[in-house]
Parts: sequence; C-alpha cells; structure tokens
Amino acid sequence: MALCMRSSIGAAHKARSSLSSPVLLRPRVQRAPFTAQAIFGKAKAKAPKVAKRETLAPEPSFNLQLGLLALSGLSVYENNYALGGFLGLLGVFLTIQATRIRFTFDDEALEVLRAGKESDNVIVGGRNRWEYSSFINWEFWWPGFPVLVYFKENKTKPEGQVHFFPIIFNGKQLYEAMVERCGPSKGSGPK
Repeated sequence: MALCMRSSIGAAHKARSSLSSPVLLRPRVQRAPFTAQAIFGKAKAKAPKVAKRETLAPEPSFNLQLGLLALSGLSVYENNYALGGFLGLLGVFLTIQATRIRFTFDDEALEVLRAGKESDNVIVGGRNRWEYSSFINWEFWWPGFPVLVYFKENKTKPEGQVHFFPIIFNGKQLYEAMVERCGPSKGSGPK
C-alpha cells in the first residue's frame, strides 16, 4: 500500500510539472538562525538620514540704493534740498549696510549677521536668530521692485513680533530662500 501511495504522488507531481501553466512557488525568505536572534536580538532598522540643507546667504544688491540716490538727484534738481539730502544719506547708509549685513538661512533658522558675526537685536534684545517654525507670516512689499521684507514670528513675543528689513540683497535669491525655508508667503510673490 505504501508503494501505491508513492507512485500516485509521483504521478501527480509529474502531471503538475508537465502542465503548460507555470507552478507558482512561494519565495524563500532568508532568516537568521534562531540562536543568533536569541543571543544578539533582531537587527534594528536604521533610521533614514535626513539630509542637512546647505546654508544660504543671498548676495548683496544695490538696486534700492541706486533708486534712492537717483531720487535724491532728481529732488536736488527740482530744488528740494531737504528731501534730496535725506534720500541721499539713506542711499549711502543702505549701501554701507549692504556690504556689512547678511541674512543667512541655515538648516533651522534665519539669522542676521553683522560683519560676518552674530549680533544682538538692539530694539527687543536677544540674538538676531529666528527658527523657521516660529514664523507666522512673511511678505515682500512691492515684489516687482522689492523694497522691504516683513516677517512676524512668535519666539520673541507669544502674540507675535513684527520685523521689517530693507531688501539690500538679491531679491530673487532672498524670495527663493524664504519660500524654501519658511514656506510660501500668504500674499506676496514675484510679479
């Protein structure tokens, strides 16, 4: 009887292998021996490394300063010496600041550096560094010819602190860095 069972199993196996449709076999899973798992434990899955973003620093731009100096010249030409003198001094001041001040966008925060070194905020105190997660909103005023960047953050004050800076940097680079690091602006964009 055992001999009959073997021959019938062999015949069934030959019949299955001779079929035109392929036989689906379960793939073999490679496993560590039980004793190795018992001694060393299961291998821990490695967490994927998060790529650290490079630090961005927009290049200085002198568009705003040249515009102020041109308006100063027109004002003086029209005999408005007070306005011409004010706009001229403001243009010269912003030109000097463009060579000294840098916005740097690192992996975690926006920082304003003065002469390449960290600086303190003279108005509210503390370091001129704000984490991106603390930003409530930011805008460019007159994005076609950007003059001011505004942002509001809740790190300095819980209800929110507003900051204004003249755009003495490359406006396009500054806008792209703000969008990439701080998220999209609610109202401004390059036009």
